Formats: sequence, structure tokens, C-alpha cells
Amino acid sequence: MKAGIVGLPNVGKSTLFNALTSSKTAQAANYPFCTIEPNEGVVSVPDDRLERITKYIVPKKIVPAALRLVDIAGIVKGASEGQGLGNKFLSHIREVDAILQVVRCFEDSDIVHVAGTVDPLADVEVIETELMLADLQTLDNALPRAERAAKGGDKEATRRVEGIKLCLEQLGKDEPLRKLQLDPEVAKAISSFGLMTAKPILYVANVDETDILGQGPLVGKLKAFAEKIGAEVVPVCAKLESEIAELDEADRKEMLESAGLNEPALTVLARAAYRVLGLQSYFTAGVQEVRAWTVPVGATAPQAAGVIHTDFEKGFIRAEIYSLEDLETYKSEKEIKAAGKLRVEGKSYIMQDGDICHFLVNS
Repeated sequence: MKAGIVGLPNVGKSTLFNALTSSKTAQAANYPFCTIEPNEGVVSVPDDRLERITKYIVPKKIVPAALRLVDIAGIVKGASEGQGLGNKFLSHIREVDAILQVVRCFEDSDIVHVAGTVDPLADVEVIETELMLADLQTLDNALPRAERAAKGGDKEATRRVEGIKLCLEQLGKDEPLRKLQLDPEVAKAISSFGLMTAKPILYVANVDETDILGQGPLVGKLKAFAEKIGAEVVPVCAKLESEIAELDEADRKEMLESAGLNEPALTVLARAAYRVLGLQSYFTAGVQEVRAWTVPVGATAPQAAGVIHTDFEKGFIRAEIYSLEDLETYKSEKEIKAAGKLRVEGKSYIMQDGDICHFLVNS
């Protein structure tokens, strides 16, 4: 699963990406289209539960969950018609699972805004409009082919035609596809299109150092809009975060305290992106390593085992599961078992966020 960082040119996308991935490469110059091919990176998802587990099970290694990020070039008005290499950039968005839109929420005369004025809602509208227009083009082009295939009795094509028409109707009302509830089979039939406005979205308010907590009027406008559509906003000062990312642990802590932050805003952002992607973590814990594994919300125990190794899903027998709260109460797996708190779950078990697991499988 991966999230794409998008936005207008010069809103701080690449600065944010470099900070998230702790990249120490030179920042792009202050010009549109600095990023042409998308950069990809992996960021750890901070989780204090790992440290809590290691108080009782001391491992040689701790491995947090990871999130793949893609830094996509700035989208401009007219991108859906090819402006600013827009078609190429939009194709990169089709390949991600969620969108993190960086929205400029600061004034700075030294950094040119492509529209000439800073207006978070106008920026959001430009990106959303271009993505909707691109989705319309995709669906309009796909409909004749799907209709021809459906006439031949292809059930998958029939579902595809139904999905395309429902999506076109939604877009015709100037509504993004993420608000549209489709039958799972119909959604599956059109999933190959990579429809961009169907992807979940998280807004990243890029603020300056005078509004670290995002309490200013520009962020306020963005939050009010996001609340109406059921989205989340995370305020981040990309400039400050990029400086923090370059520091060692001691200096980082000091800089955070001086800025009035308990943790880097990037930590909050990584966790929010994880939620937007519909992901959760379960843990394996032993003397070799304590590790967070990523599964979609709703995954079964065999599917979770398959994340460790594909053969584990095929050979799944059962899972032995306990909670972090039980570990903190009873102090060891042995005592958890003695207290009757070690659960044995079968193939139909739905994984819960934070489960600590041992899987038994046929080798």
C-alpha cells in the first residue's frame, strides 16, 4: 500500500517528502515541475506499543510498520488536458492507494504561489477539479469498450458498465467518487481504472513557524472544509520538520521542546496516513525481534499470517493471540497462558488492531 503526496507547485511537497523519508538530498529549486519522475520512499509508522511490548519481551531487534510514499510532481490547472505534463503526473496518482494533498497555509513573498495568492480552498478545488476531469476522461473512454463486451454476455463487463455509469452520474454532479458507495463486485469490476477521486484523501496543511499548531485562519478554512467531507487535516511545518529530521536524537528533542511540540508533526502525519489507507497493525514478539505487521482493517487471521510469508496463509492452522493490556497485567506470555488469557483463533477470526500473535502453520 502506498500514498501519493500531491499538490500545486511550490507548496512544500518535496520538502515534506524529504523530511518524512529523512532524505538529505538537496531541496528542489523554487520552480514549478521540479519533480518530474515520482520519488518513492519508505517511512516508519511510529507506534508506542512497540516500546511497551519490549518492557516485557526484550528483543534483539525492533521493527516498526512501514508506509510507502510517492512524491508526485505539482499539478496545475489544466493538468487533465496535458498542461505542465499533467497527463504524465496524473498517471502516477492512479498507481497509489491514497492521496496526501499538501496545501499551502502560509504567506511568504519569497515563494511564488502559482495562482498569485494564497487560498487553501482554491488550491483544493484546482486539484479536485483536475482529478475529476481526468476520471471523466477515463470513464468516457472505457464505456464504449465495456458496452461492446457486455453485449456478448460477459458478466464482468456488465458490472463494469454499471460501475462506469454510476461513476459518470456522480462526477456529473461535481462530486468526487470517494463519496459513492458501490456494490463490492461492481467496485472490483472498475478497480483497474485507478480512478483518482475514488481514493481516500488526507489534507496536509503546510504552515510556517509562526503557526506550528495550525491554529491560524488559513488552516481554519481548510479544516472547516475537510470536516464537511469527512476528511482529516494534519498541520505540518515542512521547513521546520525538514530541519528536525536532520538532527540527532538529543538535538531533535531539544528543538521540539523549543517549538512547543511533544513529537514531530511528521509522526502524527504518518499515523494519519496509515488510518486513511485503512490499515492497522498486529505484532509478533520474541527474543529475536518485536515487529509490527501491516494488514488492512478486516483482514482474517490467515491473511495476516500471509503477510509474514505467503505459505503461512495456505498452511494456516490457528493463531494464538493476546493483548498488550494482558501483557502489561501478567508481565509474560507464560503468565498470560496460565491465567487463561491466551486466545486460540481459527481461520474466520478478524484481526484486531494491536493483537499480539503466534501463528501455527503446516510447513
